[in-house]
Amino acid sequence: MPAHDTNGPAARDTAGAAAAALIEPGFLSAGDVALHPAPAVPDEIAGVYRIARPAHCTSPLVVASPHSGRIYPKDLLDATRLGLLDLRSSEDSFMEQVLEGANDAGAPLLTALFPRVYVDVNREPFELDPAMFSDPLPDEATTDSIRISAGLGTIARVVANSEPVYGRKLTFREAEHRIRDFYAPYHRALQRLIAEALEQFGFCLLVDGHSMPSSAVRHVRSERRPIDIVLGDCHGVTAAAAFIERAEDFFRERHYTVRRNSPYAGGFVTRHYGRPGIGVHVLQIEINRALYMDERRIEPLSGLTPLKRDIAGLLSALSDSARRMAETEAAPVRAAAE
Repeated sequence: MPAHDTNGPAARDTAGAAAAALIEPGFLSAGDVALHPAPAVPDEIAGVYRIARPAHCTSPLVVASPHSGRIYPKDLLDATRLGLLDLRSSEDSFMEQVLEGANDAGAPLLTALFPRVYVDVNREPFELDPAMFSDPLPDEATTDSIRISAGLGTIARVVANSEPVYGRKLTFREAEHRIRDFYAPYHRALQRLIAEALEQFGFCLLVDGHSMPSSAVRHVRSERRPIDIVLGDCHGVTAAAAFIERAEDFFRERHYTVRRNSPYAGGFVTRHYGRPGIGVHVLQIEINRALYMDERRIEPLSGLTPLKRDIAGLLSALSDSARRMAETEAAPVRAAAE
């Protein structure tokens, strides 16, 4: 999409409509990937995303790490008042490593390469805080939500420790650039992977992988221990119950403490793409960072290796469950494709 030469209302409205269209492929609403295929995309765009594919795709599973990116664009570094370590406190650091067993399970792994603090792909495309901007926002922007109030909209106002990111107001053109050139390509890649699973299997299970600060669950206890894992399917809306049940059983068998949908039920990706009625299921997984990293120094710990092994086992188990469900359920998308 070409850059806009003006920052007037017409340009903002056009940009907003275009970005909204980019994250609403026809097959999601029509249930027909044959008539509404997601366009082909490259497997990598430098600084934006990377798709790691298995030698042979044998599973309707798709795995994504939307918040582990750590390539910090110069325009962010020039605009921020924070040091790099503070900026990185918002990362789901090393999650792309935690999830790298996806390929062994026969599934692709999509990783965002840019940081969450730059633009958050797990938000609506224009979930923006008007107080952050020097000019008006387009009419279609969402400007009032719990996430915005917390400073964590599509463009974050604060990092994990609530420190303000910027020492000045941004322009809408800056937000538009991030949404157009980073957010939208990531979602196009995700849509393409979902479409490929639907084309091949008539079914898709997306596992959206995240990490959570230990402080977020320090006082949320299970079995007298802090929570290790939070599984989210928006309270049963975005995936068949069999998937969250299989994941919970898997973790409990390995002595992790697990909760469902609290305090994280699923973000924008889970809500937007989870359409079990057309064969697209989404399960969000949040992993306590204290299990595998030094949260203050943002360095991996020895716990990373066993966690990777366990998550690889989980992805294999979910892959098997997804294959069986794809074989036994009459998926509307498969019927349309045939």
